[in-house]
Amino acid sequence: MKTQTVKIRTSQLWSLFLICALVFSGCQKEELGISDETTSQSQLKKGKKNMVTVSSDGFNYTAPESIPSGWTTFNYVNNAHHPHFFVLERFPEGYDVNNSIEEIIPPFQEGMFYIIDGDWDSALAAFGSLPAWFSEVQNIGGPGMVSPGLSAQTTLYLEPGTYIIECYVKLPDGTFHSAIGMVDQIIVTDEQNNNSEPNSNFNINISSSNGIEIVDDIRPGLRTFAVHFQDQIVHEHFLGHDVQLVKLDESADLEALNNWMNWSAPSGLSGHGVDGVTFMGGTQEAPAGVTTYFTALLTPGNYALIAEVPDANSKNMLKTFSIPSNN
Repeated sequence: MKTQTVKIRTSQLWSLFLICALVFSGCQKEELGISDETTSQSQLKKGKKNMVTVSSDGFNYTAPESIPSGWTTFNYVNNAHHPHFFVLERFPEGYDVNNSIEEIIPPFQEGMFYIIDGDWDSALAAFGSLPAWFSEVQNIGGPGMVSPGLSAQTTLYLEPGTYIIECYVKLPDGTFHSAIGMVDQIIVTDEQNNNSEPNSNFNINISSSNGIEIVDDIRPGLRTFAVHFQDQIVHEHFLGHDVQLVKLDESADLEALNNWMNWSAPSGLSGHGVDGVTFMGGTQEAPAGVTTYFTALLTPGNYALIAEVPDANSKNMLKTFSIPSNN
């Protein structure tokens, strides 16, 4: 389970998604959204060099064993039947994926089952059994939630080290995807990839005090968002804040989405997602002062940016916006 680089205290546990879409009218091209989602996804995969592809076709990851350090664009392809993501967790020296499987996932899983049963004291005791070295694990970003059949791109800077990737979306019975195979390891080597920091179209600030702030007007097309983490704190669910991009159809229920984005709620991050909501990626949590990037194709419709925290709306971390159809 992902964490911040903070000292863990039991009392903290609960107080704890280039194409400028084109429409051809004679010889004129206008910057619009397009409706062919299959084309959208194929275009999303083009155009960036040295891209690292990670994919899932079930409760698993296919990922490279090692990659060079530096600015890295991950293309996450979700060919499975559930929404998935992965967060990059930089482990302290001497620890690897086996430690995650043996020492980290079990306490979280045990605690989640106690939560579902309503036994809060036992849940806290389970979380409190995490090893001391767990406080040194640092989350540095990763692709946000991606709906089945879609892909998402996220760019971040990677220092050398051992990184664990995992998805902790849950089955309806509360079993984390990480507990049934969605955990893997990527070694980031001392070799530099010499990639440049990406350019962005829009800027987003996120902080515990001001929530999500959309700095620039968001326009249609294949766009890159820069997400500036102005601070980072441990929220009631034991994690920090992040930015997830979702597309909303007419049936989307924002309250249901708001409630679903909390892993520590019995039905949070559970099952096949939220009706009327398409998860398009984003960026997982990163330390204060860090900027990460994500790229998405924005076609006409309604969208939201939301953080994966308890009651994001009350924290000003649920922001809606629309991409109009131009004539």
